[in-house]
Amino acid sequence: MDRFLAWIEKTGNKLPDPVFIFFYLTLGLMGLSVVLAAMGVSAPHPTKLNEAGSPLILNAVSLLSAENIQRLWVEMPKTFTHFHPLGYVLVVMLGAGVAERSGLFESSMRLVVRRAPTSLLTPVVALVAMLGNHAADAAYVVLIPLAGVLYAAAGRHPMAGIAASFAGVSGGFSANLAPGQLDALLFGITEQAAEALVPGYDANIAGNWYFIAALTVLFLPVIWWVTDKIVEPRLGPWEGATAEDEASDGALTPEQRKGLVWAGIATAVTVLAWTAFTLGPGTPLINEAACSDADLASGACSIHARLSPLYKSLVAAFLVLFLASGWAYGAAAGTVKGHKDIVEMMTESMQALGYYLVLAFAAAHFVAMFNWSNLGLISAVHGAEAIQSSGLPLPILLGLIVVFSALINLVVGSASAKWALLAPVLVPMLMLLGVSPEGATAAYRVGDSATNIITPLMVYFPLILVFCHRWKRDFGLGSLMAMMIPYSIGLFIAGLLLMVLWVFAGIDLGPGAPVIYMLPG
Repeated sequence: MDRFLAWIEKTGNKLPDPVFIFFYLTLGLMGLSVVLAAMGVSAPHPTKLNEAGSPLILNAVSLLSAENIQRLWVEMPKTFTHFHPLGYVLVVMLGAGVAERSGLFESSMRLVVRRAPTSLLTPVVALVAMLGNHAADAAYVVLIPLAGVLYAAAGRHPMAGIAASFAGVSGGFSANLAPGQLDALLFGITEQAAEALVPGYDANIAGNWYFIAALTVLFLPVIWWVTDKIVEPRLGPWEGATAEDEASDGALTPEQRKGLVWAGIATAVTVLAWTAFTLGPGTPLINEAACSDADLASGACSIHARLSPLYKSLVAAFLVLFLASGWAYGAAAGTVKGHKDIVEMMTESMQALGYYLVLAFAAAHFVAMFNWSNLGLISAVHGAEAIQSSGLPLPILLGLIVVFSALINLVVGSASAKWALLAPVLVPMLMLLGVSPEGATAAYRVGDSATNIITPLMVYFPLILVFCHRWKRDFGLGSLMAMMIPYSIGLFIAGLLLMVLWVFAGIDLGPGAPVIYMLPG
């Protein structure tokens, strides 16, 4: 394994800069689209019909057509600014930059490290990362760099902290102790796909609750073992500066302690404010129109549908939280003298993201052009048809869907976008084969999570590389892939085995959500 990872690292580091990887992939995609369009490659749309009532045929579209060339140049600003992760990163990092540069992160981590055994850092970081999935994209830009700071402060290699948290946030993207925003997003797509076969089908938003809780329990020791036994030993001892280097005994100054108290007050005020927005007069973060109290009582509607505005506000909540707590800490500790210091800290945090903005520009255009060509949906349809024709036993079939989702994830990063492409085919297909929509969703989630952390096409992969550069400037793309491959293998095997055994055991995936399904009537 060590020789294999060394080969991956050496080979991967010979790859061009990620910006040019996306550029070369875009050129290759253009050429492929021209060839496939000329060959007449197509697929029937799984849900849409033409005027004659037959399935709408999706044809491969050349990216060098006059229409797409015009679209590329005319919509270039829109393509970049509408790139989904870009807004999350910029908004959260405005606040996180203040919290970091004021010294709040450093002081709080030092306080925690002095009281916590370093041997338990990995399971704590991994668990927090998996639970942080409820914060959606914000977890990438908040938890992962914090984990590096935490490990460095403990005298352990910060890259191991980044790896463990990245594995938890992204590799364990579908693992959690309770349903949340991702469940609401995925099951909305699942319900629409199921209605193509059974009109009026009501997907259970908690339909994977038991399963994702089991994934959390299973993934935690996997991430712990891989981090402490494989990844960190390969990285070697950390020889850089730690938080304790600034004070011989690691103790906080009176000003720093006062700053932490003020930051705690600011944090409490922010939490209370968001609670008031959710439960107070007018309930601006509750969608009262989503369903009535009677629907909630009868189970016809989930509370998560009403909490959708709250989930979507979490990125802004992190901005306010870090800005308020960082400003309060700096004012008490003496690192912030006035509002000009706050503006300067925000500016510095944006300057640090300059490389990511260049990467985001390249990635945004590749993703957009992949959608323009129709090749994503065409490949998903034909792949699903191949699985349908296998005729394998149910547990093996779901296992193959896990594998299929993992492979598709290597070329299409967004979980919701992929499920929107696959669900219209996979969900009705599996319902006909006796698998519930909740079962199809669970199988997809396992495969989707496992390979998130090893594909440079995942939209946050370049950002993780930027976080790594803070601690090791020559850390390349191959180094990051090599560091994450053991996690991907471990999480994939664990999730696949759990999926197969779960089907064999016939355990419900969530409340009122069995794996087996029978068509009505």
